Order: sequence, then structure tokens, then C-alpha cells
Amino acid sequence: MISFLIIATLIAIVVSLGQALVSMTSGRNDKRMVHALTVRVSLSVTLFLLLLAGWHFGVLTPHGQ
Repeated sequence: MISFLIIATLIAIVVSLGQALVSMTSGRNDKRMVHALTVRVSLSVTLFLLLLAGWHFGVLTPHGQ
């Protein structure tokens, strides 16, 4: 379940970044670009918290060394 949420969040981050790119290259509607980047930052924080929660509860395990 948590892996699905992580993948969905990653996809949403890429989509939001694409929306900001389109808004930036069109040269108009700066509000739309700022909103897209704000959403991307919020999704990135959410992704980080999901990864921490998954590691804390033992759902995700690191594969180091």
C-alpha cells in the first residue's frame, strides 16, 4: 500500500514540475507557475514523510552495504 502511495506521489511531482515548465515557457501567468511549484514542494515533503514512516514502521527497509 505504501509503495503505491510513494509511486503515485513521484508521478504527481513530475506532473507538477511539467506544468510549471509549460507555464514558464509560455511566458505568461506567473501565478500558475508559482502554484505548480508550491504543489511540487508540498508533494516532495509528503514523499519524504511517507518514506520516513515506511522505514519507521518496518514496511520499507534500506538496502545499504
